[in-house]
Amino acid sequence: MEKLKEKSDQLQLNTNVKFERYLSAQIDWTWRLNGILGARGTGKTTMMLQRLKREFGTSRLAIYISMDDMYFTGHSLTDFVELFRNKGGKYLFVDEVHKYKSWSTELKNIYDLYPDLHIVFSGSSIIDILRESADLSRRAVVYHMNGLSFREYLSFIGSENLKTYSIEDIVTNHTNIAAEIIQKINPLEFFSDYLMYGYYPYFIENKKVFFRRLEQTLNLIIEGDLNFIEGFDTKNIPKLKQLLYILSVNAPFKPNIVNLSAKTSINRNTLVEYIHYLEKAQVINAAFPAGISTSMLQKPEKIFLNNTSLAFMLAEDKPDKGNLRETFFISQLKASHNVKIPKSGDFEVDGKYLFEIGGKMKSGKQIKGNENAYIVADDVLTGSYNKIPLWLFGFLY
Repeated sequence: MEKLKEKSDQLQLNTNVKFERYLSAQIDWTWRLNGILGARGTGKTTMMLQRLKREFGTSRLAIYISMDDMYFTGHSLTDFVELFRNKGGKYLFVDEVHKYKSWSTELKNIYDLYPDLHIVFSGSSIIDILRESADLSRRAVVYHMNGLSFREYLSFIGSENLKTYSIEDIVTNHTNIAAEIIQKINPLEFFSDYLMYGYYPYFIENKKVFFRRLEQTLNLIIEGDLNFIEGFDTKNIPKLKQLLYILSVNAPFKPNIVNLSAKTSINRNTLVEYIHYLEKAQVINAAFPAGISTSMLQKPEKIFLNNTSLAFMLAEDKPDKGNLRETFFISQLKASHNVKIPKSGDFEVDGKYLFEIGGKMKSGKQIKGNENAYIVADDVLTGSYNKIPLWLFGFLY
């Protein structure tokens, strides 16, 4: 117990609180049980340690623990909480919960047993709270963490006081919004760097080893996190890596499940299920046809890599620019919007807006005659009428 407290104090003392992720302002920290789910490397641990440092410092009232700590190979979470409570603890930050077998049951029981205890837990985005425990899902408020938006990236490198804008703001008032932002910074000066490095916060530490770290992160997701899915067969890890390679070199990819199944030797239902879990792990973005409901065993219309940093890491050559544009757009929109593939245009958003993505000379012939239809143009600082700069969609969160 004492060693865990020492680790917690040391970690929070070494945590920088200058920049906080967008999600921190959205969480109701007064709620007794909050969950933060997200992919590795997106900043979940840092956000919890920042909250701990700002509010409690080294006070005995609060502690950060990680469920992959050796301590929990010989002690239960329930026993630890009892010790923590006996020492006056009231605020518990629990990381990597998916690595502890009975986490959902014990958290539910701890929540019920100690009504004055506040708990924040984090884990992999593959976790399905409803499947883990319906009782826990009724008690916990769960938030989902995405990688850095373009706006956050600009803030991270020193451009502060940049606001977020709703999609309604952007489509109705994009010229004024762009003009306001341009007074503070030239977004195009930094956009290419964001596409390459900007999605994962650890780029700030050392760009030279960024892609090596990203590759390690991806391996940990496939070889580690996916193992916590019930029924996942570890023998299929090489096949899953082969599947990801095929998707990455062809993205955006319109999947032929029969051909993919033959290439990877994974049966159809398992293959579609793995595509679903790769998306939950925030490795890919699967987009389905507009106008129909979706299920886990339904084939996506198109598959994109989750973000442009992954595209640069996995591409054998420099990624196609059109691919990067569409990957960026869907990565920024899917954080809080429903994105589908329409019959005309590239993307339908929330069943309301139609977008065609392209370069600065992109015409609108593919979406002509459609209501609420817009051209999203790369390499332009400002737009006009229904032509909106691509970079501006990086200000949604």
